Formats: sequence, structure tokens, C-alpha cells
Amino acid sequence: MQRLEFEVNGAYVELNQLLKLVGICDSGGAGKALVATGDVKVNGQQELRKTCKIIPGQVVSLGDISIHVSAAT
Repeated sequence: MQRLEFEVNGAYVELNQLLKLVGICDSGGAGKALVATGDVKVNGQQELRKTCKIIPGQVVSLGDISIHVSAAT
């Protein structure tokens, strides 16, 4: 499994934007389409809300990729 780390500079990042920012997709629109497939999970639960707020401490997974979100230092 590939583990990615992402630091949030504010209180949260929208799920579709997170997928773009870590390089999984090319745009926020592509991120929304990816979430709509039902393959994206947040903390192990399927997430279908394309712009849900991802906060530090959450883990987003897609296939064999996991994104660990932390607060910026």
C-alpha cells in the first residue's frame, strides 16, 4: 500500500481538492468524478460527498493508496 502524507494549511480541505493536490487526479472536477464512483473511503467508510471536509487526523483511501492528513506546522 502506498502511503501519502498531506498537511492542511487551514481547518480542512475538500475531498475533491485533496485528490487533486496529492496528484491522484488532474483537477477538482476529475476528483469529483472519482468520488462519484464510490471507490473513495474516509476513515474506512465509503464517501460519496464530493466536497466533504477532510480534517487533520483523517485517512482517505483509494485502492492501494492511503492519504494521511495532518495539520500544517
